[in-house]
Amino acid sequence: MKDMFDIDNVNKIDKLENEYDLQKASLLERKLRLMISENPSLKPMRKKLRDLIKSYEDKEWSDFENISDLKIEESERVEEILKTEQSFIKKRKETIRKKLKEFDMTQQDLGVILEHPKSYMSELMNGVSQFTLKDLVIIHRVLGINLKILIPTYLQSETKSKVELSIEKLNKPKLRLRKKDLV
Repeated sequence: MKDMFDIDNVNKIDKLENEYDLQKASLLERKLRLMISENPSLKPMRKKLRDLIKSYEDKEWSDFENISDLKIEESERVEEILKTEQSFIKKRKETIRKKLKEFDMTQQDLGVILEHPKSYMSELMNGVSQFTLKDLVIIHRVLGINLKILIPTYLQSETKSKVELSIEKLNKPKLRLRKKDLV
């Protein structure tokens, strides 16, 4: 399943539903701001994200006196989750770049191998678009990078909740998510 905040899916988003969506949209908006100089066609997407963010914040955060402690805790928890995700993306990016340097290759060279254009490679490396499993396996095989560095094995909060509900419905007491499966 593709992340709804993958660059290809942004135009399908009608509104932000929760703090996780807000934080993901804000993160993507900041990344797009940096990428626009290289790819000006991203401007409308960035504007759409800014509009979505403003609409959510106006609805959920404008009445300061009625913001609950629970809402603030949720926001802080989501920030921690995103820090974990971004840390993973940063480590993967640094590892790939280090290996490319070892092989005297550029990001564009890797794009040739993966059959992706330069601008898309930038999106992939910066976590704006998601690598396909095929891409990651090719990178693993060609550059010799451990799959644990390339593929996140933690679950995002929405997936975690769905899995937990499914396990609960199955009524299998021995079946559960391990702590390391969670962000």
